[in-house]
Amino acid sequence: MKIYTKTGDKGTTALFGGTRVPKDHVRIESYGTVDELNSYIGLIRDQEIDSHYKNILIEIQDRLFTVGAILATPPEKEVLKNGQPRLQNLGILSTDIELLEKEIDNMEQALPPMTHFVLPGGHTTVSYCHIARCVCRRAERLAVHLNHEEPIEPLTIQYLNRLSDYLFVLARKLTFDLHAEEVKWIPRK
Repeated sequence: MKIYTKTGDKGTTALFGGTRVPKDHVRIESYGTVDELNSYIGLIRDQEIDSHYKNILIEIQDRLFTVGAILATPPEKEVLKNGQPRLQNLGILSTDIELLEKEIDNMEQALPPMTHFVLPGGHTTVSYCHIARCVCRRAERLAVHLNHEEPIEPLTIQYLNRLSDYLFVLARKLTFDLHAEEVKWIPRK
């Protein structure tokens, strides 16, 4: 597989199935942001954290490739000429969302209840989680925007929503595990 093809030199790129669109198309922005998110999750995974979190993050990275494939496939290319779904073995499942919810619930059991918003930071690893959370929210917003133009599988948006929750709770849990300070946001009076 050749890295440079020169086919995008005029500002277009091919979607899954061959349709060409401008590189600033909302579909490209959507899966490009998911790719950015996946890179930040890789950065979190490279930190000195518990192997359980690393394993969950690998699972999440795998699911994000699935999300990217879904977002890169226009509706008219979702079905092959023989009638079979192009993404037959791909897709976000309700069990993928349930895994995130289970992980959130498990982490929250070890944490004190939140009484205030918290300021991002306190430790480099925690900051990476907050950056990933923000990129995830942007990916979700772009997927919602795309969904208004061309409907996408609803579980895809739900997965991104739950993943941002997971990343927030992971940031809090790593703050706890790393004995970092969680700084509460207290508005000025």
